[in-house]
Amino acid sequence: MPDRGTRSKMTMHTLRTAALGPWAQAHPVLKAQATLALDLCLPVNPEQILQAPSAGPGRSAKPVLVPHTQLKAKSMATTEGRAMLVHSIAHIELNAIDLALDVVWRFAGMPEAFYTDWVRIAQEEAKHFTLLREHLLTMGFDYGDFPAHNTLWDMAERTQGDLLARIGIVPRTMEARGLDASPGVKNKLISVGDHRAGEILDIILAEEIGHVAAGNRWYRYLCGRRGLDPVSTYAALIAQYDAPKLRPPFNMAARRLAGFEEAELAALS
Repeated sequence: MPDRGTRSKMTMHTLRTAALGPWAQAHPVLKAQATLALDLCLPVNPEQILQAPSAGPGRSAKPVLVPHTQLKAKSMATTEGRAMLVHSIAHIELNAIDLALDVVWRFAGMPEAFYTDWVRIAQEEAKHFTLLREHLLTMGFDYGDFPAHNTLWDMAERTQGDLLARIGIVPRTMEARGLDASPGVKNKLISVGDHRAGEILDIILAEEIGHVAAGNRWYRYLCGRRGLDPVSTYAALIAQYDAPKLRPPFNMAARRLAGFEEAELAALS
């Protein structure tokens, strides 16, 4: 039987503290692997207040981060042009790992199911990143070979003080935008013969619907706990945090599957 000190150390290792490991890992491949290795059977300890070991998640020197306006696409008729597009999606998925893990360790006081939901989401994002990186390798490139932007994490920093804002804007706005963009991006890639990329995007879209659905579910839970109207509160959050304005086309079918209500869909137009 372990002594009292050993038992104390064991009880300190929770799912939320474990999430800090891959969050702080700088190497992208190791980050994905460590996320996939997280043990959902660990105790959660929702009330624990945690401190991060660094100001932000671990990042490697590559890719070089530039303003999104400086990113220029190349012809999809070239392998490099297709690889740049796949690389940009892989970068989004890597950021999504950090975003999900950040919610797990940063915000205390939610039901245990909230934390296990977001660890599962982080693990699916890690799977997506791995699939995309493996595809990049078959094209003669690797993650980090092209510049990328930091827009997703910028929004995470802006909303780090309020879970309602984080859940309202990141999964329900920025990740939901991926539901809208996915069919067009898939068509671009398969139109030039990249059917494997199309298969990967089908996997990602199916699972991202679940991620956005989790965002909707927990956003409404928080609104209910605070006595707020979800639709008007969302509009106020978009204005307060200067979130990107959503423009058509919208993937209404995917948004309905992800749990957006008709009043929310109507508000898009």
